[in-house]
Amino acid sequence: MDFELTEEQKMFKRSVRKFADKEIAPRAMEIDKEHEFSWDTIKKAGELGLMGMTVPQEYGGAGIDRVSYMLALEEVSRVCGSHGLTIEAHNSLGIGHIYEKGSEEQRRKYLPKLTDGTALAAWALTEPKAGSDAASVETTAVKDGDEWVINGTKQFITSGSIADVVVVMAMTDKSKGARGISAFIVEEDTPGIEYGVEESKLGLRGTVTSEMLFDGCRVPDENMLGEPGEGFTGAMNILDRGRTAIGAMSVGIAQGALEKSIAYAKEREQFGKPIGRFQAVQFMLADMATKIEASRLLVLRAAYMEDQGQSFSKEATMAKLFASETGVRATRDAIQILGGQGYMRENEVERYFRDIKLCTIGEGTSEVQRMVIAKRLGL
Repeated sequence: MDFELTEEQKMFKRSVRKFADKEIAPRAMEIDKEHEFSWDTIKKAGELGLMGMTVPQEYGGAGIDRVSYMLALEEVSRVCGSHGLTIEAHNSLGIGHIYEKGSEEQRRKYLPKLTDGTALAAWALTEPKAGSDAASVETTAVKDGDEWVINGTKQFITSGSIADVVVVMAMTDKSKGARGISAFIVEEDTPGIEYGVEESKLGLRGTVTSEMLFDGCRVPDENMLGEPGEGFTGAMNILDRGRTAIGAMSVGIAQGALEKSIAYAKEREQFGKPIGRFQAVQFMLADMATKIEASRLLVLRAAYMEDQGQSFSKEATMAKLFASETGVRATRDAIQILGGQGYMRENEVERYFRDIKLCTIGEGTSEVQRMVIAKRLGL
């Protein structure tokens, strides 16, 4: 059993950390305060290869392994959860589905322009009545000649209104239930797409979260991903990969909170000595560090298993569950350690506290993760 990263993985991790510290960290507080989507840093991320990390080089991607992908998400999220989520949703969900289920023609048509940071991909599964119960989608796609006509509403779509390409799950045969859901590639300028509410969120305010309305939206038959009825199973496979990535994002946010807490505990003095010398604070920091490290190992194990071609659904689910809930506790304790300073909007740990909560909800709530794990245990 080898826990050591390769030299290539270490080098990649260092390069992403340098980029995050130099290009993203100085903007993080501003984009949160202003609800600003930072196209300039996303484009720079594309130049570094972060917008097509696991896509093979022949399609314009960086072609790195899943472990390296998780390391990159952690480093980005350590300074800015909004950038972490945008990069994760683009890589794991949007272009991930196109690469996994797309034909050779679809891959060559869409992936090169989605991997350089100048275009974004979104992924539309969630609906007003289809969240945790993803199989209950009501958006429909009806065949009309050599086209499909899509009608319905999608909700809480990351990068929805600014994406160039969106993968849409729609019911094509209601009689088959979940096996009647298909996936389609829809380009942003296709007639019949409108954008509803732009959500104002608790955290991750530097991301765009949109309602998408499809009214007679026509897409050619060639834009179906995979075969009819493969949309739901494809989505579940994509969510497994996304769960590992949300776990990595959670580790990054928690790590950022830990680093700020340690620095403050060394500098802040009360009763004549740094508060880090008090056992109550030391124990909080020790517990934070231990649980973050355990979360990191769960995430990297799931990514390693995927790299090895092994089944990793249970491990990805465990990683997402444990890391996201660890992140909630770590950011909460960070605010406690910083006291009144931590509660102020101008402090980064307050932002971490707001950002992490989505990780216990998106790509499957903690309750759904426990259901999945129990099922894998044969219950």
